[in-house]
Amino acid sequence: MDRAVSGVSRLTRTVHVLRALASVVLVTVLYYVAPLDWGVGVGTVAVLVGALAVFGWLLVWQLASISRARYPWLRAMGALAVAVPLFLVMFSAAYFLLAHDVPGSFSEPLTRTAALYFTISVFVTVGFGDIVPTSEAARALTSVQMIVDLIVLAVLGKAVFGAVRVGLRRRDHQEPGSGLAPGPSEPGGV
Repeated sequence: MDRAVSGVSRLTRTVHVLRALASVVLVTVLYYVAPLDWGVGVGTVAVLVGALAVFGWLLVWQLASISRARYPWLRAMGALAVAVPLFLVMFSAAYFLLAHDVPGSFSEPLTRTAALYFTISVFVTVGFGDIVPTSEAARALTSVQMIVDLIVLAVLGKAVFGAVRVGLRRRDHQEPGSGLAPGPSEPGGV
């Protein structure tokens, strides 16, 4: 990746990094201030399914944006900075709502932070075991997250690197001799 971003100014890299950090902070703040007090029911499931659909649409839009970007690696970093936190807070909100609407769904009461922690530990498959789902609904929701995690990790990784590769090829055809394509040892290299 070093050669892929070597032609990028320090200011451009800094702006992209700050934008990515701002995205993470914004999504996290919105999670903590969102009014999560409506309880669990069919509406909650519909909201989660709708949120996952919006997430899928956002991901497709981001991939197209990466492939058209002047600096695909930087755009990919920004896309991941939005997609991953958004995905995590969707499940965190669902766990938080379930824990408050159906006490005893987890081995301990979940605050927003505990719900986010649980979601992240399931996402990265660490599973410390300090918080565990105890009700059928909590186990079902956790199972859905595990399955979707596998899909998201596989698709996100392959699609983002594929979009970066397309963007680099497109840019190299527009800027012959730019020397900014990835090398053989870099992700997306030949």
